[in-house]
Amino acid sequence: MELEEDKIVKTSEIKVKVGLNANNLPIAMKWSADDGGISEAPAKAFLLSLWDPKDNNTMKIDLWVKDMSVEEMKQFFHQTLLTMADTFEKATGEHNITEDLRDYCYHFADKMNILPEE
Repeated sequence: MELEEDKIVKTSEIKVKVGLNANNLPIAMKWSADDGGISEAPAKAFLLSLWDPKDNNTMKIDLWVKDMSVEEMKQFFHQTLLTMADTFEKATGEHNITEDLRDYCYHFADKMNILPEE
């Protein structure tokens, strides 16, 4: 028997528009999420990972615009890794391993020279 909470009651859409140059390199990105009140907000990079339950595999798209600096990419990855630790802990309750991942994030930030100055 299907529970009431398991029924889809609405759908939501997130859109990413990617502007390409003549060589098909991303040069501009904008994203929208009507439910979040976001419309055509600029972005320089995005990472999308989707779990394919049929193949038990991750499908992914990684894009960044041509003018994204290396320093911005370092910050983007550091913040993404920290977010992944938070999400994994919330989804699994695995506190010990997420603390290890956060320790790695500190190490990453240290090696990339992106730690805030004290």
